[in-house]
Amino acid sequence: MAKLTFRNASEEDVPLILEFIKKLADYEHRLDEVIATEEALKYWIFDKQQAEVIFALEDGKEIGFAFFFLSFSTYIANVNMHLEDLFIDPEYRGNGYGKALLRELAKIVKERGYGRFEWTCLDWNQPSKDFYKSIGAKQKDWNVFHFTGQELEDFINED
Repeated sequence: MAKLTFRNASEEDVPLILEFIKKLADYEHRLDEVIATEEALKYWIFDKQQAEVIFALEDGKEIGFAFFFLSFSTYIANVNMHLEDLFIDPEYRGNGYGKALLRELAKIVKERGYGRFEWTCLDWNQPSKDFYKSIGAKQKDWNVFHFTGQELEDFINED
């Protein structure tokens, strides 16, 4: 039986982090939106320490990752772990690895005393939504809005 372990990413893993980001974007049909670079990931994750990455390994081989950062909830006056990306290579799915990776993150939330563990899911991704509900996660009634690129510039410069 294969053994699943976890490890924190190091600066040397930046190319692997970008590879997993692109795999996830491809799965989400959004690969053309990825503008991340190794330099930017190194800067924000390791130089500025604004995010963290954990890898899931089967028998020592990286087969998935989780990318997360902190947000803050004024309602509970505490930080939250916001899971930005979770991905398991397709050939390793169905073995409970996604659930195990989420459980590893939940342990970090508890150990560090964070207030909440949260993430978003694309509207069309019903299999993931069904999975999250099956493990007891609650879907909140919030919609995500954002500005990026030209939208952000247009808003800033609006008269």
